[in-house]
Amino acid sequence: MSQVPATLFDKVWDSHVVRKIEDGPDVFFIDRHFIHEVTSPVAFLGLEGRGVKVMFPEKTFATADHNTPTINQHLPVQDPLSANQLKALETNSAKYGISHWGLGNPKNGIVHVVGPENGITLPGMTIVCGDSHTSTHGAFGAIAFGIGTSEVEMVLSSQCIMQPKPKKMRINVKGKLGKGVTPKDVTLYIISRLTAAGATGYFVEYAGEVFENMSMEGRMTVCNMSIEMGARGGIIAPDETTFAYINGREKAPQGAAWDKALAYWKTLKTDEGATFDKEYTYDAAEIEPMITYGTNPGMGMGITQHIPSSEEGGGSKASYEKSLQYMGFAEEDSMLGKKVDYVFIGSCTNGRIEDFRAFAAIVKGRKKAEHVTAWIVPGSHIVEQQIKEEGILDILTEAGFQLRQPGCSACLAMNDDKVPAGKYAVSTSNRNFEGRQGPGSRTMLASPLVAAAAAVTGVVTDPRTLMA
Repeated sequence: MSQVPATLFDKVWDSHVVRKIEDGPDVFFIDRHFIHEVTSPVAFLGLEGRGVKVMFPEKTFATADHNTPTINQHLPVQDPLSANQLKALETNSAKYGISHWGLGNPKNGIVHVVGPENGITLPGMTIVCGDSHTSTHGAFGAIAFGIGTSEVEMVLSSQCIMQPKPKKMRINVKGKLGKGVTPKDVTLYIISRLTAAGATGYFVEYAGEVFENMSMEGRMTVCNMSIEMGARGGIIAPDETTFAYINGREKAPQGAAWDKALAYWKTLKTDEGATFDKEYTYDAAEIEPMITYGTNPGMGMGITQHIPSSEEGGGSKASYEKSLQYMGFAEEDSMLGKKVDYVFIGSCTNGRIEDFRAFAAIVKGRKKAEHVTAWIVPGSHIVEQQIKEEGILDILTEAGFQLRQPGCSACLAMNDDKVPAGKYAVSTSNRNFEGRQGPGSRTMLASPLVAAAAAVTGVVTDPRTLMA
């Protein structure tokens, strides 16, 4: 009997269903659970209140990232709420036998950076975390998504979650990317076409030459921002690029276990003839360096274009006008030449070594614009070490930049790295909501190349004009 062709998503999802509830959610087994200091304390209180233990502590991994300072990490954390949350993570991890990478630990860093770089994230897995950008791990051919605090408690106590199966979408990007166009531009382009709600209710598989030719860092950037178009998550089929990245990492399988895992991983691809509920195809040649002009990630455009009218931009006219008013921009404005006060490179979107290589390629031999405050924040201590070993730190220092310590930093203003009210930031993070980077701050999302160009010119600049 011939099997019905299945998508990659179906293969991974169906193999993790413990029990199907008729007209209800699936009881779904979780292979890896990441926790951090913000969403876990209340979940642990729930366990304590019920007298329940953590079922599989070896499947849970804790790291401190959201509330951590990015300078002087050897000193006590000043903010009392942050200090309490960090202490609670440490205490709870010790109590329940969970591995914990707190401040000062050489493995510490942003949860969605340290998971992959330590070989914890593997193809075919189900992965959750109390953080919406858990979708990052989908770059490895895993089903990964964010969960709420009550669900964190559910996974800690049972290693399962109740979850309705999402619909399936495939996004194909064909052809070759042009000069200065990065994975961040690809994802901002897709979101600008689909809008910030265009993939709501779907799990997205990314396919086509553009993703096949991307590094793992690039694929993580794309999957990271799946959530910004409303998707439950994003996934990319594992291939030789994936296997080469994983091989030899500390927690990756080794020896005979590696051979067995590899044989399974090679089956993780969508079968020919498998169907999706929705499918889109884009041409790589149409994508240029992108920048956002509004207050959601769907309000993006090619850097040489003009801000579209409310009719072209989608959404209601009133919310569109409110967004432009908040940003201090107008329809038909060019973004080129607009003043930039802050530049942030880092976050779980663009805090990996490839991102700092790109940034350094633009700033090399140039100087930071005097009026610009730049936060250069690696996603982990491993990335920080690579920056030093590769000579990137020397390039940054010579250009007038300072390297900070790992953490979520200015992505979400839960620490000291806040953009002041009314100031403009070009940010490589994932969200440009009102006040996301600090009350009253104005965020333009962009790639590391666009961020670097802004940092040295002091205005929004097409990075292609600064590239050899």
